[in-house]
Amino acid sequence: MFYHFIRPVARFIVWLLNGHLHVNHKERIPEGNYILAAPHRTWWEPILFALAASPKEFMFMAKIELFKNPILRFILKHAHAFPVDRKHPGPSALKTPINGLRKGNYSLIIFPSGTRHSSEMKGGTIAIAKLANKPIVPVVYQGPLTFTGLLKRQPLEVCFGEPFMVDRKIKLTHENETMLDNKLKKAWDKVDYEQNPNFHYQPK
Repeated sequence: MFYHFIRPVARFIVWLLNGHLHVNHKERIPEGNYILAAPHRTWWEPILFALAASPKEFMFMAKIELFKNPILRFILKHAHAFPVDRKHPGPSALKTPINGLRKGNYSLIIFPSGTRHSSEMKGGTIAIAKLANKPIVPVVYQGPLTFTGLLKRQPLEVCFGEPFMVDRKIKLTHENETMLDNKLKKAWDKVDYEQNPNFHYQPK
């Protein structure tokens, strides 16, 4: 119920601050549940991705520190977020999204690099996709990286790539995970170039 309430509120706030969100290639999104995997570029990306892929509902990981604030904890929990300790991720970091995807309740938004200031892929995304047997949909955000840029109404672009599956028979060795991580990186590069050949991400 809360998710259905907060989504139109978020859409109105985005419109008020910036204007319309531009969604590209939404037709590539598969039926059923899936994993939206993106390079992390801004803190508001999860909101934009959830709006862009509406009416699908999503769960997403949030660092455990955010749950210490009671008000923020209420909002996050009712928006289908679950806490993850980045320094010491436990089994729930995999079990929670896998169970959610399998049960058919929600899809997942995930940032494989973990933070906005890293391009290194962390483990988890490939394992979740394999064990849940759900497709990975590459997605990228192109737009302002600062709140000032957002208020200047610089265009907000969300672009979806072609989904791909992780073979359930493949062993998740270091070599295979690296190969699949590189496949995802190349998919992001392809979507970025497709949306804007002159785009180059520079962390703020």
